[in-house]
Amino acid sequence: MKPEPRGVLERTYRNESRRIFARLVHALGDFDIAEDALQDATRAAAVQWPIQGVPENPAAWLFQTARFQGISTLKRRQRLIPLSEHEEEFEPEVEEVGDEILRLIFTCCHPAISPDSQVALTLREVCELTTEEIASAYLTPTPTIAQRIVRAKSKIREASIPFEIPSRDELPTRLESVLKTIYLVFNEGYAPTSGKQVIRPELMTLAVHLGRQVVDLQPDPDVLGLLALMLVHQARSRTRTSAAGEIILLADQDRSQWDRTAIAEASTLVAAALRSGNFGPYSIQAAIATVHAEAPSYEETDWAEIIGLYDLLVQYEPSPVALLNRAVAIAMRDGPGAGIVQIDQLLKTGMLVSYHRAYAARAELFSRSNEPEKARADYKVALTLATQEPEILLIKRRLSENS
Repeated sequence: MKPEPRGVLERTYRNESRRIFARLVHALGDFDIAEDALQDATRAAAVQWPIQGVPENPAAWLFQTARFQGISTLKRRQRLIPLSEHEEEFEPEVEEVGDEILRLIFTCCHPAISPDSQVALTLREVCELTTEEIASAYLTPTPTIAQRIVRAKSKIREASIPFEIPSRDELPTRLESVLKTIYLVFNEGYAPTSGKQVIRPELMTLAVHLGRQVVDLQPDPDVLGLLALMLVHQARSRTRTSAAGEIILLADQDRSQWDRTAIAEASTLVAAALRSGNFGPYSIQAAIATVHAEAPSYEETDWAEIIGLYDLLVQYEPSPVALLNRAVAIAMRDGPGAGIVQIDQLLKTGMLVSYHRAYAARAELFSRSNEPEKARADYKVALTLATQEPEILLIKRRLSENS
């Protein structure tokens, strides 16, 4: 049976488009030309493949077609950039995935680009989010996000920022922003900021590949910690959704379905990072995640250890989200009332007033305290702030259960 062209094109684009794009950026030297060329090639495939048949290597076909289209555009603009021989062929081997996109991420995270623009550019070009989706996720006007992306691309062109992984001597100064970016890619796969999907497995897989590549380049303790953190979250990702696509909370997940091999690898990496004594936030977060993953059940989790790790984490990185998670752990150890007090204090600071999960967490604690009216009020606030459709459905369900 011949492969169905539309299905092959959709799968190829979903699984390979970011890597094809990354190589096009390297070959053509321009984000916009590469993006337009890839879209032109995709449209050409949609027309030609049903007539001529699916090519033996669909990803290579898309790359070569896009590359020729991009070269034509450069010629028209009289900006032809010589292409090296190694760009002539495209081989979609799994081992190389990290190299292509890691090079793109190092470009997006160049120190000449502002941190806000680095985030916007990465979400747009690596995660393929729309400008509107990025704006919604960061509660920022769409024109502002668009300007950041344009400025970042302009800076790359004007400063002739190379599309390459820096030398080992330069790596330490570039590592922090790259780790943040890889984790950003992972989180967009693990918990998309908007849309209908509960998870985007391809982004999680990509981020783990990138993490392994960075470990090979620079096996610092927090690089190990980041890889461990991603592995342990990915290990339980399949149990985060029901067959109907609904979110399943950690307390209700089927732990027998978790990937114990990945969890064991994560535990080994965490232990190595912590033994070094030179660890940072990613290693602590990974330690928290592995305590959860190794517990026989949600109720049997060592909540005292979790709280201690959060205490350590906020010393390194006093983020409001970490403090919120610590409050939930306190509620599990000391009762829902203690957690409510903690969340109240956080909301009074104004740090989490626009964060839907803060209200959803307090609503859950009110529900456990048998205060359904207060729970409903908080769920209603959470509903106005949530942007991801599965989370909206979960909040609506919990609101209904507390009626």
